[in-house]
Amino acid sequence: MPFRTRSVVVAITLLTSLTVGLRVAAQDGQHGIGHAENHDWYQSLKQPGTGMSCCNGTANGIEGDCRPTRAYIDDNGTWRALMDGRWVVIPPRAVLQSLAPDGGSHICANRTGTIYCFMGGSPKS
Repeated sequence: MPFRTRSVVVAITLLTSLTVGLRVAAQDGQHGIGHAENHDWYQSLKQPGTGMSCCNGTANGIEGDCRPTRAYIDDNGTWRALMDGRWVVIPPRAVLQSLAPDGGSHICANRTGTIYCFMGGSPKS
């Protein structure tokens, strides 16, 4: 393979790996990651029972409380989601009975781990 072709293949491979890595990080529920892209509809979410906002973060994603995540329902019917890279149990009081516009799972929680709201996504999210 000529040098130029090999360089292009290596560059494409690295770019693809970076893109996949960023997508995975955005779905690990890392605080602030993915908030800015979804802020417009996050700010309309209300905490069940209190009616207070689920989203107390900024529009630019710094300190964003709400973010995309991965989640599943365990054998006991309890939601579990990735929050800041670790699996946590979602308290039933935080579960919203609606779907996100993208069909994915989303969690709203502060840095200390208090979960305000959670939206479960489709089975593959």
